[in-house]
Amino acid sequence: MLSAPSRRVASRTSVFTESVIREMTRLSQVHGALNLAQGFPDFPAPDFVKQAAVDAINADINQYAITWGSERLRRAIAAKVQRFYGLDVDPDREVTVTCGATEAMMATQLALIEEGDEIIVFEPFYENYVPDAAMSGAKLVFVTLEAPDFTFDPDALRAAFSPRTRAIIVNTPNNPCGKVFTRDELELIAELCQEFDAICITDEIYEHIIFGGARHIPMATIPGMADRTVTISGLSKTFSVTGWRLGYVVAAPWLSDAIRKVHDFLTVGAPAPLQEAGAIAIEQGDDYYPELAGMYEHKCDILLTPLLEAGFKAHRPEGAYYIMADFSALGFHGDDSAFADHMIRNAGVAPVPGSSFFVSPGAGANLVRLTFSKSDETLTAAAERIARM
Repeated sequence: MLSAPSRRVASRTSVFTESVIREMTRLSQVHGALNLAQGFPDFPAPDFVKQAAVDAINADINQYAITWGSERLRRAIAAKVQRFYGLDVDPDREVTVTCGATEAMMATQLALIEEGDEIIVFEPFYENYVPDAAMSGAKLVFVTLEAPDFTFDPDALRAAFSPRTRAIIVNTPNNPCGKVFTRDELELIAELCQEFDAICITDEIYEHIIFGGARHIPMATIPGMADRTVTISGLSKTFSVTGWRLGYVVAAPWLSDAIRKVHDFLTVGAPAPLQEAGAIAIEQGDDYYPELAGMYEHKCDILLTPLLEAGFKAHRPEGAYYIMADFSALGFHGDDSAFADHMIRNAGVAPVPGSSFFVSPGAGANLVRLTFSKSDETLTAAAERIARM
């Protein structure tokens, strides 16, 4: 007689849940709501990028690329980093192409973090950081970005560092709150990283989606940080190709060597024809980036104005494509899940409950996150529905 399995699974999976963002997408589909929960564009990618992918497939660039990325794409990334930020990067030793920024972050933590190491994370945070830490065996230490302008207390940040601190994650421009870290803030983080011999892992996937007079400053450009910063970025958000899964890591050789080992056995490599298209996109993208920023600033206005008029309180983002909106004046004080459900069922607009971006008890309970990475038509329809609330 066959026995039943013991049904034992790895304990590391117990500290995180399935994605709240993707659950909101599912609920939006069930109830026919406009999906302003998940940050993917519902409009076409640029024609020159799509055509480059078609041409690469037709040219039979369909087999494995070099594990850490095709030579052309790595050289395009290194050249862009030098052009925009003045950093001299060796494409052969310091650039690794990954299957999206998500894999880049996971490979980085598995490569550099030991069991029991501490990682400092600012909250609100992108939801993947918690499961990443669980799978790498790290303990997360949180520092709050305080609304409405999402600044942090320097004393609280200093108190978060300890001899056990191995790394700090800095997401700028930030998902979910749209904050862009200032030079003064980055210099303080850099000072503490050097004092406590910590690595800075920066998630800069929204580096070209920036507006309102803000300026993106990579941590690697801060004095003393080039050799202890792992910079993560990618093409998904910039070129509206989130399904292509093209990310990359830029880091000193001693860091890249370890990250490449993990990346190799996680995914082998990113899709070869899409890497060719990604190289062309970066090579030809300089004139496109200002248009992209202008487009998203316009889209932000389409969504932000009706939110404010409907009674929400919201900080105008400086970058990325999300708005954190406080609904406490609308009769659902302290229950973000109930309010998100109300918006989906009654307003026909799907947000993300704000508490999913925090760990501090009660934090985010009056907030929802909405994305404006949608067509003007979708955003205008959402604005009309919000106005009727």
